[in-house]
Amino acid sequence: MDGKKLLVFSDSHGERTVLKAVFNWAKELLPPNGTICAAACCGDSLSDISKCAEASGFYSDWKLVCGNNDYGVHAPEAAVFDFADHKFFLCHGHRHGSYHGYHTLLAAANNNEADIALFGHSHVPFYKVIDGVTLINPGSIGRPRSRIGATFAVIECPEGQPVIVEFFGIGNEYKIKKVKI
Repeated sequence: MDGKKLLVFSDSHGERTVLKAVFNWAKELLPPNGTICAAACCGDSLSDISKCAEASGFYSDWKLVCGNNDYGVHAPEAAVFDFADHKFFLCHGHRHGSYHGYHTLLAAANNNEADIALFGHSHVPFYKVIDGVTLINPGSIGRPRSRIGATFAVIECPEGQPVIVEFFGIGNEYKIKKVKI
């Protein structure tokens, strides 16, 4: 059930070797051979992206927001975009109370008529549907705070079907493998 795929990552915090490993892995999945059609960064990675994308040869349709540690970088704190058959609300999460529940994040997604909300900041992967909104935190690729370690996500959007969310871990020697959260 192949559909368009969106690479989602967050919180590299200067760990460029890890970000390059993710981009090297993802570039093999770009069209025409693959289905990753865009990449979304949930913040705290913006100063790393251009150097890592250039070094790895990963060029994408970028969806970007700044986080609370993205200094001197010009990007919005939140964004809304359409991808496949879905509307996404993208933020870092520090202004949307991600440590204290999801009410503010859900309200922002609903106010923007988004059916999927992407956020980072907690450095812990998360996936849950609440009141019809799919909430996804890819975790952190640079400074993880979960037992799984460094993670990112890929969201597949099959036409007319619910999204399929897969999480990937970055292991020893920067090997990428699917993980269960």
